[in-house]
Amino acid sequence: GLQTHNINQQRTAWARKAGTFRDTGPYFYFVGCLPFFDVTFRYLNLAPLNSARSMLKLLNKMGIEPVISDHERCCGHDALWCGDHKTFRKLAEWNLEVIKASGAQTVLFSCPEGFVTFKNYYPKYFGVLPFEVLHMTEFLARELPETDLTFHISSSQRVTYHDPCRLGRLAGIYEAPRQLIEMLPEIKLVEMERNRENALCCGTSAWMECANHSKAIQTERMQEALQTGAQTLITACPKCQIHFTCARSDTEINLKVTDLYTFLAGSLKK
Repeated sequence: GLQTHNINQQRTAWARKAGTFRDTGPYFYFVGCLPFFDVTFRYLNLAPLNSARSMLKLLNKMGIEPVISDHERCCGHDALWCGDHKTFRKLAEWNLEVIKASGAQTVLFSCPEGFVTFKNYYPKYFGVLPFEVLHMTEFLARELPETDLTFHISSSQRVTYHDPCRLGRLAGIYEAPRQLIEMLPEIKLVEMERNRENALCCGTSAWMECANHSKAIQTERMQEALQTGAQTLITACPKCQIHFTCARSDTEINLKVTDLYTFLAGSLKK
């Protein structure tokens, strides 16, 4: 069985150093598997938790102290896509209880997989959810213009954006991430030949495959990014960032792969 309830996880240690958060409140930030990715992918010189740190920084600057919980578990995406419905159901039930106990009315996701799992699949199994499910790009695109936060000129002026499969084709969110990038002054967002619903996948789903054909897809996508003349490839999915960074380490490709939230938080005016 899945004895996750006995595990004492340190899921929030990073957040105590990064900003302020709460145990109960109107907004719940569902962090997802970033704390585990942070440990697993250090060999790539990647820190996936920087995405969550940036997110917390942005929310705090907007006057929001989200709930972040040690009791959260994996959203169940990979179990679901591998056909393990029993594990998926257990994880989902657990997460729904944790969120309900926090009193949150809105659950925010930076990970497209967590978002699409809650938005599309939790209701199929558990009916209408008692809270709003929002991807952070939707939330920020809606709320940031209402704040007095401003961004300074980015050092990397020419960028391109990769549409993650779960955020694009599965959730239909294409414009919000682009609106956020274009909030930065003097930034030039150049589209790859294949974008939005026609975007090329990062080559791997649910960690099922990491073979030569995956690497070929990833390399092809990065070449497509380079053809735009951009120095930076921005993505809004931790797995996309991991896969591109991993594939790039085997090539001579000179392209910075960065996460949207780190990019935004790094450009905030003091």
